[in-house]
Amino acid sequence: MTIARRTFRSLAIRNYRLFFVGQGLSQIGTWMQTVAQGWLVLHLSHDSGIAVGVVTALMFLPMLLLGPLGGVIADRVDKRKALVVTAAAQATIAAVLATLTLSGVVELWMVYAIAFTYGCVTVVDMPTRQAFVTEMVGPDDLPNAIGLNSALFNGARTLGPAVAGAVIVVAGTGWCFLLNSVSYVAVIGALLAMRRDELFAGTPVRRARGQIREGFAYVWRTPVLRSTILLITVVSTFGFNFSIVLPVLAKVTFHRSAATYGLLSSSLGAGSLVGALVAAGRSRPTPRLLVGAAAAFGVMTMVAATAPTVTSAAVLLFVVGATSISFMATANATVQLNSTATMRGRVMSLYGVVFLGSTPIGGPIAGWVSQHFGARAGIGMGGALSLVGALVAASALYRARNRQPGEVVPDTSLAAA
Repeated sequence: MTIARRTFRSLAIRNYRLFFVGQGLSQIGTWMQTVAQGWLVLHLSHDSGIAVGVVTALMFLPMLLLGPLGGVIADRVDKRKALVVTAAAQATIAAVLATLTLSGVVELWMVYAIAFTYGCVTVVDMPTRQAFVTEMVGPDDLPNAIGLNSALFNGARTLGPAVAGAVIVVAGTGWCFLLNSVSYVAVIGALLAMRRDELFAGTPVRRARGQIREGFAYVWRTPVLRSTILLITVVSTFGFNFSIVLPVLAKVTFHRSAATYGLLSSSLGAGSLVGALVAAGRSRPTPRLLVGAAAAFGVMTMVAATAPTVTSAAVLLFVVGATSISFMATANATVQLNSTATMRGRVMSLYGVVFLGSTPIGGPIAGWVSQHFGARAGIGMGGALSLVGALVAASALYRARNRQPGEVVPDTSLAAA
């Protein structure tokens, strides 16, 4: 099999191909809204980095508080039908924000409320969508599909911010929100066009008491899940706050316009796209690859924080993007491949809690640091703490690999993978 066929093999599956196209169009709209929302908040708050951190935190706070409940719902329902409902809800929320902005009545508290509402829908959408990938492609092609999903996400991250920057300059932020609302039509159409008899769908879990607690227990007693999710917690909380620090870097540090913010975000996305395609061509993930990617991300993020010009920052953010997605694609595949079908929704909800739900903790911290010490400090802090997390994981891996035969040690390292 050639490299290209190995990298894109999941696209030969009709249902996944439909999903891929629908999500591609929608993700471009989502990134347009993300960029426009950050810019709108800066305008309404008079350039407050803290306000950008707050709105981002509110978007992901529901995942932190209710994520496990979303996982239980994902395990109980028909995932395809559930995704149709969540896509319709997201389209409606974007349309409301567009209407408020285009009519000129939008206020900061309204953006906060809409961000929180969107986050409530994400509580169900995220674990359902992640677990649905296995139902479309089956376990053999799952690592490849996860890599392609990451490539899709980051291709949209490259194009979406660039388009958003142009649209904001020409027409204003409201049109970005409106275009995002329309993009969900592609998602709903793709889901409805799928052939149900070609899905690898399992039997939904019946409602029962204690299913949230059961999900926590399952992750904790499975060493590879426990160790991977702990590492994701550190990196996601402190390292993945670019939607907060990049607007401040572009406008306050470099004294540039929304177009520069779009350029920096697109560079980060372009690097992520390359990293995702490399991940799609790999086979099963390994603990060493997971730890190495986390360490590389930490180092390159600290280097990017020192970039003296917009051009150098864009180049370094490209490398940061590649290392970040290599880490996340490896972590995602590790978690899904080590979860049973009946628990996958709950496991992916916990993955979502630490990946998305950690933003309400890390977001305000990054915003506060950027507000008081500059965007460079906010970026550098995230890289340094990510590197510390990777080094701790590497140390645990080294101790486990070099223990004496018959020696019993607590099973808390990534070596358990």
